Amino acid sequence: MGNGESALEKEYQKKYEGVDIDGLPDRIADTFKGKTLFITGGTGFMGKVLVEKILRDCPDLKKMYLLTRVKKGMDPKERLYKIFQSPLFDKVKEIHGEDVIKNKVAYIGGDVTVPELGMSESDRQILIDEVDIVYHLAATIRFDETLKRAVLLNVRGTKMVLELAKQMKHIEFFYHMSTAYCHLEEKILEERSYPPLCNPHDLIKSMEWMEDDVAETLTQKILGKYPNTYAFTKNLAEAIVVEAIESDPPFPAVIARPSIVVPIWREPLPGWTDNINGPTGLLIGAGKGVIRTMYCKQEGHADYLPVDIAVNAVLVVTWNFVTNKDYSRRYFHFTSSEEIRISWEELILMGRKITEEIPLNGVVWYPGGSMKKSKLLHTICVILFHYIPAYFIDTLLFFLGYKPIMCRVQSRISKGFEVFEYYANNQWQFMNTHVYYARSVMNPKERERYKVDGLGLDIEQYFKSCILAARAYILNEAPETLPAARRHLKIMYWVDVITKIALTLFFFYLMSRYFEFFHFIFFGLLSVFQYVLNIFTPKASAQMKADA
Repeated sequence: MGNGESALEKEYQKKYEGVDIDGLPDRIADTFKGKTLFITGGTGFMGKVLVEKILRDCPDLKKMYLLTRVKKGMDPKERLYKIFQSPLFDKVKEIHGEDVIKNKVAYIGGDVTVPELGMSESDRQILIDEVDIVYHLAATIRFDETLKRAVLLNVRGTKMVLELAKQMKHIEFFYHMSTAYCHLEEKILEERSYPPLCNPHDLIKSMEWMEDDVAETLTQKILGKYPNTYAFTKNLAEAIVVEAIESDPPFPAVIARPSIVVPIWREPLPGWTDNINGPTGLLIGAGKGVIRTMYCKQEGHADYLPVDIAVNAVLVVTWNFVTNKDYSRRYFHFTSSEEIRISWEELILMGRKITEEIPLNGVVWYPGGSMKKSKLLHTICVILFHYIPAYFIDTLLFFLGYKPIMCRVQSRISKGFEVFEYYANNQWQFMNTHVYYARSVMNPKERERYKVDGLGLDIEQYFKSCILAARAYILNEAPETLPAARRHLKIMYWVDVITKIALTLFFFYLMSRYFEFFHFIFFGLLSVFQYVLNIFTPKASAQMKADA
């Protein structure tokens, strides 16, 4: 995770030279022996990977309680059953058997958006009596979430979970998942606390009584320069936890600020994700041919962190606090740009290459397009290459008796781009010395098992894993459909080429009717096109001459 000193690393390597790595202890796993955990957000993307990692590598924990709400008509028990049927948990079952999940995991019915977390009194008492470690990951990560809901979930939810944790009789550690992008005015973000944008307690009270439409009207004024409700409310949620950290006596809490969390790199399932956020969404959108233009600085870069590395960091931070008693380091940045830096231009070029090699099924148009530094040019391209084709395709679908979908897809893409553009056209630097310190006190066995750096990452291979996993787990495209997808992509390539030629000729034909200059260009291009056509279709050319 960067910012390390080579001299210290050399000293570390010398210390363990010739040591039997397998014989070294796993002190991180030992930290969880006999411990009872309470996890909010355990059914989300990062939460699932955290649960899997703990069950696989720290199986001697006593119990793990997951806060689970009713969703889409499924009660908590049904939801957890479905989650644990995911291929993500196959390795856990393979190593420890099916019973490890049944014996170690239990659900607590509740909802972070509801007062008192929506728990029964008996469940609340179980947590108060038994829990040692709390992981608070629950949050709405929707950038277009309404301000009221975002405040009640991200800010008030954090306050309620923290208040519950303070009542726990054996609490040793409270982990709050924040984001590296919640102090946007700080271009160099240090591992420390920052003043909140406003008083979080006052805002909670205001949102509790305020009508939804009034809150919606006041949203932009309240957000100020912040681009979305997510960054704003995560800023305030931090302030709630900072108060506990800085209280007397200090509460055993830590704040982690991960950057953009992306699919699994190494284990247990390379490329796995359960959503299309981040680069996976870009790969799918570009691979399907529906994203043709992006407004961003080509040389800019984003800070990505594979979710398995982020989860490893969670466990390492827990060990550093609980076992090592390191109470001086309370703020950790889970970031990677010092080690894994890839520009937007490199990302797009690599993505295009990969989606040509591993195409998706049902490509709408041949993947292409480019990034624009000009907002005006980007807007023109959105109209020409996103919306006009979308309306055309939807019209065809309507007359063929199918449900039009492309305009809706493009509308969602445009909404996503509104958020993306802010982050793509700004740069931040994240200091992460605290994670590097924790890594420096790990032994080689722990470093390998709980890898918290990007050393050894092959970015191209990683994105190949991402697109293969997206085909399998997001788009439900079986591996045996790849040959057909490649054939379809070749067809779309020629459709793209022919369409571009036809449109170019049509444009110059129209212009030639009014401007003599374009008249010469049109017939010149037509001659070139006929020449090329003769090269590729000699038999047809010979037949035409014979007919003449």
